[in-house]
Amino acid sequence: MSKQNRNSIEAVSPSKLFCFGLGYTALNLANRLKYLGWEISGTTRNPEKYKSLKNQGIRCMLIPDEPVDNIHQAVRESSCILISIPPQGKQDWVLEIFKEDIARSSNLQWLGYLSTTGVYGNHDGEWVDEETPPQPNSERSFVRAQVEKQWLELFHESGLPVHLFRLVGIYGPGRGMLARLLKGTMQRIDSPGQLFSHIHVDDIVQVLTTSIGQPNPGSVYNLCDDTPVSQREAVEYACQLLKMEPPPLVALEDSNLGPLGKSFYLDRKRVSNNKLKSELGVELIFPDYFKGLESLIKNA
Repeated sequence: MSKQNRNSIEAVSPSKLFCFGLGYTALNLANRLKYLGWEISGTTRNPEKYKSLKNQGIRCMLIPDEPVDNIHQAVRESSCILISIPPQGKQDWVLEIFKEDIARSSNLQWLGYLSTTGVYGNHDGEWVDEETPPQPNSERSFVRAQVEKQWLELFHESGLPVHLFRLVGIYGPGRGMLARLLKGTMQRIDSPGQLFSHIHVDDIVQVLTTSIGQPNPGSVYNLCDDTPVSQREAVEYACQLLKMEPPPLVALEDSNLGPLGKSFYLDRKRVSNNKLKSELGVELIFPDYFKGLESLIKNA
């Protein structure tokens, strides 16, 4: 993490973070802030994770067992809220149940909503940035775009300190292409002209902590590295690092991907990250996906 960004969050007095969804990304942020003295709480639907996190000193609330009043109270007491759970069907659980608590909170200084660059839809390989109007071409991305709009409406209506973060493919220790190759579940897809962007979880944490340290309510940021790459090229390079033969090359229509997996191949676009650099002053730790894979091999 750059000196500038490290000082940005460390200059903030330790406070309270509440995470709706203590998943992979949220836990990495929580552990960073916990190290800096923050009090962490949040939700999970996984009983095993619930026990583990409680043992780590994180106030974890098991859904649906936790009394909802306890969650309401924790939300009202928190200065920062991260929402990392996707909508269920056409509904956003957080907006549906906790919208009023969040909107009326006198303690809230920062709210981050983790979304997806899928809201941009297809652009035939052209670049998109935060000024590009969303034009989702799947029901899942359409709902995401609607939820984004609802959060931004709360910012405009009540000054709620909302920040939207549109993420690409997340990878890091224990998650991503290397882990799937080692498990034998990774395919090498032949999809000419298709490019994907990626983001290392350490860079997500860097962006989120920088935003907490210098909030700019109403802002939208793309979280991605500098260089989109094809899935085929990435798999082949990862196999080279692992010293293994790449899986057979298959056409998308012949792959065993389900409808969700295949839907990611419908959109062709390049995603710009210029705003997170210019506005937040972030220098990516892993600006190149191949360098990020190399670091995971070295630290394995």
